[in-house]
Amino acid sequence: MTVAPAGPGFSTTVEALRPREWKLGPGQPTLVMDQFSAEDFHLIVDDRADVHVSSKDGRFYLGWFPLGRPGTDGEGWKIAVTGTAKVRGYHLSFDTETPADIVAATVASVLETSRRL
Repeated sequence: MTVAPAGPGFSTTVEALRPREWKLGPGQPTLVMDQFSAEDFHLIVDDRADVHVSSKDGRFYLGWFPLGRPGTDGEGWKIAVTGTAKVRGYHLSFDTETPADIVAATVASVLETSRRL
């Protein structure tokens, strides 16, 4: 028995199923860190060489843990934005092997949502 392709979109569907190459590996953390100015953020490097960035108002936090965040299973990046009395905040985590440009794009998106009061 022979089955004919299911219409004109069949070749597009087959193409979408072909293997793809994906960006892997942590990349350069400077893509993330270069988004922060000393004017608006504090930067701390601790004794484990983990990097902590916080907004001067304390509502934004970014942690980079090259060897993994203590007490977690391979968490390499932590982003947190505190909420208000009426609206909850949120947090995001990325693995140590998440490409830095993906984390950088996320950080840029979060920073774009902020505004001075």
